[in-house]
Amino acid sequence: MSAPTRAELHVPAGTAAASGYDLEITPATAGWTWSSLRTLTLGAGERREVVTGDEEMIVVPLSGGVTVGDGTTEYVLAGRTDVFAGPTDVAYLPIGTTATLRADEGPVRVALTGARTEVALPFRYVPAADVPVELRGAGQCSRQVRNFGAAGIFEAGNLIAVEVITPGGNWSSYPAHKHDEATEHESQLEEIYHYVIAPGPHGEPGLGFHRTSASDAGDIDVLVEVRDRDTVLVPHGWHGPCAAAPGHDMYYLNVMAGPGERAWKITDHPDQAWVRATWADQAVDPRLAGHS
Repeated sequence: MSAPTRAELHVPAGTAAASGYDLEITPATAGWTWSSLRTLTLGAGERREVVTGDEEMIVVPLSGGVTVGDGTTEYVLAGRTDVFAGPTDVAYLPIGTTATLRADEGPVRVALTGARTEVALPFRYVPAADVPVELRGAGQCSRQVRNFGAAGIFEAGNLIAVEVITPGGNWSSYPAHKHDEATEHESQLEEIYHYVIAPGPHGEPGLGFHRTSASDAGDIDVLVEVRDRDTVLVPHGWHGPCAAAPGHDMYYLNVMAGPGERAWKITDHPDQAWVRATWADQAVDPRLAGHS
């Protein structure tokens, strides 16, 4: 099998709009089996019907708030001004659900993280205050992880979803790591990275970089400049580092799912694993202070 090309795995902003979504990544369009991501913009008073089918989804407000209902129950997600303002409240949509998203004020930008599953769970709400926030790494590898849909924290059938904030000039998803084998120490997960890059002080567009390289699971070679609202698909391979350009904080929304155990078990790249030991003697980036 030939390696997937960079063009197939790097999805620039605006190039995968479909079905009324700003971005629609499905198992079919990604060429894989489990993970999906859709983003949607709603104006004030606008509604959108979402049919989950064989996917479970978590509704994640990226900017603004949205009301989510399943015909019986409604949850008002207060959301946030933007992804850099802090964690958000979220709503879980089970398989076989027809839901309505409504923006009482707009514009609102919403993500629907998804995964195929056969597990039926209830429609439910998680307030922002209950989202565990972790500070990972140290020094220039400092980043913040918001574990709203992490395995072992949030109950789901197959979906794993988290948010990561990387301050400008820092590196994250580092050491590079992989999760493309089902072993005692590793889980097999397809992954989506959806980026938001903070602009400069006068609105200058920001940038970052994403790297994915080959593993025993298959050939792959991606090194791309990522811009605001770009998406990168990781079917397999060592992924990372993700580097935020100085002056431009980087956010990414990670969506993962696979055929086996719902767990985030990873293997660090053997050439980079030593970096973890250096964190013990470094402070966490002070720009993240108070956000744990």
